[in-house]
Amino acid sequence: MATSILALQKPKDISVDEIEAELRNIWRTQDDGHTAPVATRATTFTMVIYEPEEIQQLLATLGFYDGTIDGSHGPKTREAILEAQKQYDYRMTGRVDPETLAKLREEVRSRPIAQQQFKNEDIRGFSFDGALAAQNPCRVITLCPIFGEDEGVSAQVSAYCPVQTSNSSNLVCCEYITLRGTKEALERVSDVVNSLVVSDLPKFVWWKATPNPEQVLFQKIALSSSCLILDSSYYGDAESEIVKIQALVNEHTNIADLNWYRLAPWQELTAEAFDPPERRMALTEVDRIGVDYERGNPAQALMFLGWLASRLEWQPTAYKNEGGDYALKRVCFTSENGREIEAELAAIPVANQGEVLGDLTGVRLESTNHDANCNTILCSETAGCMRMESGGSAQSSLVEEVTSLSDQRSDLLLEQQLQSWGEDVLFEESLAVTSQILALLNR
Repeated sequence: MATSILALQKPKDISVDEIEAELRNIWRTQDDGHTAPVATRATTFTMVIYEPEEIQQLLATLGFYDGTIDGSHGPKTREAILEAQKQYDYRMTGRVDPETLAKLREEVRSRPIAQQQFKNEDIRGFSFDGALAAQNPCRVITLCPIFGEDEGVSAQVSAYCPVQTSNSSNLVCCEYITLRGTKEALERVSDVVNSLVVSDLPKFVWWKATPNPEQVLFQKIALSSSCLILDSSYYGDAESEIVKIQALVNEHTNIADLNWYRLAPWQELTAEAFDPPERRMALTEVDRIGVDYERGNPAQALMFLGWLASRLEWQPTAYKNEGGDYALKRVCFTSENGREIEAELAAIPVANQGEVLGDLTGVRLESTNHDANCNTILCSETAGCMRMESGGSAQSSLVEEVTSLSDQRSDLLLEQQLQSWGEDVLFEESLAVTSQILALLNR
């Protein structure tokens, strides 16, 4: 259910130097107003959000998109992407794949800087998310990179309160600060951003882009967080970006990859398939794995395979990109007892694309030992089992349908991570094996 939001003050434009003074003035005005209900400042955590929303800005600059810049890819954004793909004679998917993104960037870069502007209303930082607001963050600082000439950084501040469903007469309110400027301008004020973080409280950083450890802003903002929240479904080159995440974990950065948590239904059903005593020992006989995923991003497929290998203590020995119609990837492992295991990852074109790029569509576990009772097929309720069942072993397999999370949107997954942040040992162990697989690429 959506959380209603009450504004103590509409967003107000101020200079960067005036931020704290204006926030104090908001609360002073509230204290003097004698209005009910009483508003109090939240004292839970600070959230810094890096909100580039490059796709909508690119589409708006090129005249394909006339909606607001809000980071929410609804029907208008998808229609704009389709229009761009049609004009550039690309495969029309309504989603920005790496090729489409590269073309949009190229077209914008070819324009003079003065023409790299858009007239769309930019509501990043103030298009409030109820799931986040309901957690009562003390302060939300949103960094919004913009295109065009570097004219410094502008700031907006306000205070908003989620309306409580109980009969409480108090409102617990959050301060919102939004900073806009080019990437270069935002990097110049990175120290100012850190000074706005409320001390002695957890600091979460939601980096809604590909992590870049070499970027000054990333170094100063993200690496000093209590928990760095990422989403590998955004990545254009998942194989190299996952390795970067592993490097961050090695430096003792707490990471929450929202895309990892989308795998939970697949992991749970895989584990349940081998819960019965008669199948439990047969799990050691599995030596052929097939993982199908929606074409566009192999992050989920790689992380699922890393999770499976980490649980069964398989050691990666080879990894190869074979290509072809399904962009096949082949991974080999050795088990503790010396058994050779082979896994195949296949990028599948689907008619009804899911909400997230790269969603799993099917998993098949088999054995070259035909007497082993371990054959298992899992498939998504949207894509079906047809491809997974085509190998001829379906009649002897346990076939299960995986129901995805009710809502895979990043903002809703974020809510649960804010409640249970910290070191995620299962994620880290799975990521470590995934990184070992990637280190073998074409070796």
